Amino acid sequence: MRFCLLLLVFLLSTLSPARADMVDAAFDRAISQFETARQKLPAELFGVDVAAYRAALTFRKFTSSHWGGTITMRVENGSEANNSCSRYAAFVRLPPSEGEVSLVLCPQFSTDGADALRTLTILHELVHVVAGPNECRAMAFAAHVEQAATGRFTDVSSYWRANSCEGSGFSLP
Repeated sequence: MRFCLLLLVFLLSTLSPARADMVDAAFDRAISQFETARQKLPAELFGVDVAAYRAALTFRKFTSSHWGGTITMRVENGSEANNSCSRYAAFVRLPPSEGEVSLVLCPQFSTDGADALRTLTILHELVHVVAGPNECRAMAFAAHVEQAATGRFTDVSSYWRANSCEGSGFSLP
């Protein structure tokens, strides 16, 4: 128990208070948007187990039919020195290792005025956490959540084309 408390204190101290608040706010908005959309979603959408997705998003722990077993998601700070952070606002280290998967938030994630993009990024990256690395699946799922929650979705057409999603079997709303 003492070890768990020390680990929690350490993890919380790795995020600056302002950044931690920004991350919490992004997760809160993503959870709210997902909960609004959830009633309109099937039990599985594009191969994403919606109940596992909800558990990962809300509790950061879920039972995975994709990865097998119980998986815990950690949220980490990335640095500009990380090659993936030079290209993305966030990424997921896959596959999970020892029952744990890491969602890495890069410096660009904290760009001022990007609340909606942070929310979309969380919705998108959680698909990778739950269902694997397919970019087309993640974009399609996040767009459908946005559409179901708000009546519209972010235009990702250039990213969709860049990832050759037209023939992927996934679709935007």
